[in-house]
Amino acid sequence: MNSESKVSQPANSSFTMDDFAKALEVHDYQFQKGQVVHGKVFQLDSNGAYVDIGGKSSAFLPRDEASLRAVTDLSEVLPLQEELEFLIIRDQDAEGQVTLSRKQLEIQQIWERLTQMQEAGQTVQARVTGVNKGGVTVDLLSLRGFIPRSHLADRDNLEALRGQNLTVSFLEINRSNNKLILSQRLATRSSNFSLLELNQLVEGKVTGVKPFGVFVDLDGLSALLHIKQVSQKFIESLEKVFQVGQTVKAVIIDLDEGKGRVTLSTRILENFPGEILDNFDEVMASAEARANRAINKPAE
Repeated sequence: MNSESKVSQPANSSFTMDDFAKALEVHDYQFQKGQVVHGKVFQLDSNGAYVDIGGKSSAFLPRDEASLRAVTDLSEVLPLQEELEFLIIRDQDAEGQVTLSRKQLEIQQIWERLTQMQEAGQTVQARVTGVNKGGVTVDLLSLRGFIPRSHLADRDNLEALRGQNLTVSFLEINRSNNKLILSQRLATRSSNFSLLELNQLVEGKVTGVKPFGVFVDLDGLSALLHIKQVSQKFIESLEKVFQVGQTVKAVIIDLDEGKGRVTLSTRILENFPGEILDNFDEVMASAEARANRAINKPAE
């Protein structure tokens, strides 16, 4: 074992740091696929552009990787000798030349921008480009997105949406598999939420009556009037008080935009327990004055 190590040692020491540096230089390891680099276009031809990115060999940008938009004159998007950013989309070939793209860099920047918008809870405009059974496809900043039918405001006539611009929120953004799922209903809900506040008197239509409470539509936003918030008096059956399609006024007592929850109360409008059961129309007719009185009532 010792004699072997003595033989191998001189061989190792003969490979100097200079040799190592030269080996690195030959392979241009600093340029790798997925890396963003700066460079200057120095030559254009019918196939694309040659770019100086500081390597041993010039880099090449194919014509169809010049821009996201259709380009007839490459010099419009790739001006000569102007420093630009590029994305390396193919590692170097046998001659040490890497392949670049401006188009893929633009796409990457759009994904990053959309992710930031999602994190900030922002909405965005998307144009409907296609319709299928499950929903609609849209163009969003040149990326292809999808809105499921269940997340459209109008689910009955999808064909009428073709060509329209819709305000949407983000459901899922996944760059690795180009998944961009959007929601028009969430965007509407978010917009409506900004118009609501605690202790506000609102008016809506009853969309459902359940044993535990009543669902009320507030311009596309679903709110819950819990059975305990209907009256100060115990209620055996909500179906004796409310019907689907009925208009109801109530006060907002809880708002949770994160969970999309709005909680209402008509109990707060009563002058005495059970008044809303005995005289529903009168309570509704004078709801504004009753709400003001209840909200401004000094704490006991």
